[in-house]
Amino acid sequence: MRADIGIALDGDADRVVVTDETGKVIDGDQLMAVIAESWLKRGRLAGGGIVATVMSNLGLQKYLEGLGLTVERTPVGDRYVVEHMRQHGYNVGGEQSGHVILSDFSTTGDGLVTALQLMAVVAQSGKPVSEVCNRFERMPQILENVEYKSGISPLDNVNVERAIKDANARLGDSGRLLVRASGTEPVIRVMGEGADASLVQTVVNELVEVLRTAA
Repeated sequence: MRADIGIALDGDADRVVVTDETGKVIDGDQLMAVIAESWLKRGRLAGGGIVATVMSNLGLQKYLEGLGLTVERTPVGDRYVVEHMRQHGYNVGGEQSGHVILSDFSTTGDGLVTALQLMAVVAQSGKPVSEVCNRFERMPQILENVEYKSGISPLDNVNVERAIKDANARLGDSGRLLVRASGTEPVIRVMGEGADASLVQTVVNELVEVLRTAA
């Protein structure tokens, strides 16, 4: 059996994940790129860009900047995205996970509305989903978790602070580093991203070792 598109919603239908005709998964970053560009062309996009979280891929940011749009970043969590959208007049925002907020239609994520907006773009283009939704090349992104004893955060360690500063300097303008404490468990989350996959992996590995030593 063959299908042109696959659409999957989570339990309460506020998130959506799409697959193209080849079976490739299309995440929320690509969905936001497609919708933002479509709304820009139609004069519908508000705020001059979109709102995404710190976890959205740098490739999304570079692509939208090439269209003259901005990407405002918030902490992880749709409530932060919605709050920023309301305060600064944006009508497109969301998360890499497929939680996309289109405030012209709803005050929260709606997977069905997002899917319908995507299908409208596909139908108007006459092109396959794989072509429509391949708006940008994802930059290599490495995620690591470091556990620590509750109440003793290694982020306060001088050696860790120095290692983070050094890692940021090594990535430079071609990448970025995100180091944050989990809000639900004693874990430090490390995300490195950049054009050079080998450099990103090396920088993340070295920082994780410093964090583990401090923990």
